[in-house]
Amino acid sequence: MLTDTGKQILVHIREVLKGIEKVEQVAAAEKGLELGTIHIGTFSTASAYFMPKLISAFKQKYPKLELVLHEGTVNEVKEWLHTRMIDVGILLYPTEEMEYIHLKKDKMAVVLRDDHPLASHSAITLKDLDHEPMIVCDGGYESPFVDMFRQAGATLHPAFTVYNINTSISMIREGMGLAILSEMSMSGMPLPEHVVTRELDPQVYRDVQLAVPSLKEASLAAKLFIEMAKELFVAE
Repeated sequence: MLTDTGKQILVHIREVLKGIEKVEQVAAAEKGLELGTIHIGTFSTASAYFMPKLISAFKQKYPKLELVLHEGTVNEVKEWLHTRMIDVGILLYPTEEMEYIHLKKDKMAVVLRDDHPLASHSAITLKDLDHEPMIVCDGGYESPFVDMFRQAGATLHPAFTVYNINTSISMIREGMGLAILSEMSMSGMPLPEHVVTRELDPQVYRDVQLAVPSLKEASLAAKLFIEMAKELFVAE
């Protein structure tokens, strides 16, 4: 386990190494070549939604650039950015230490059994969910949910905390609670029998964003990756 001083030294070492790589990338670009390695950090939902299309397009356009994917929780991605372990991260909620590029507005929905009394509603308010047992996916974005409930004059009551969307949906199917999940996390995933979604009223979105310690100091490879992501997804 590194001490705080050791962590600071590690950050500086990584910054030096990335500086050397930036010089090599610029020199290669002068010769009409794109060379280098880019480390991308993302949480699992964003990884499944963005990365297959993004990696495929990126490798076709820049075959000599190596892309290394690191998958973890939102909090882990933040830590990797702070320690310079990765060049670019995909995150949900901004922090002052990073620079951000908007990627997608991800709509949230209530997921519940079709025999739950609230399933008869076309839309559900957060006040409706007061005292309901909620299944919370713990990935670094649960804190804004608590604030969201508080602002609506309701209280979030976590019955279970899980780390996987599939686990959450399976528990809902068994009548163990309700969840607020994003459309992005459920894309391409058929809901099991007796599990339905209802819109939130008012509608709630979370911002999915690319994050870098500094756009100005980002490597050429990182900037190319960011531009590719914007081309593919920002217009959605």
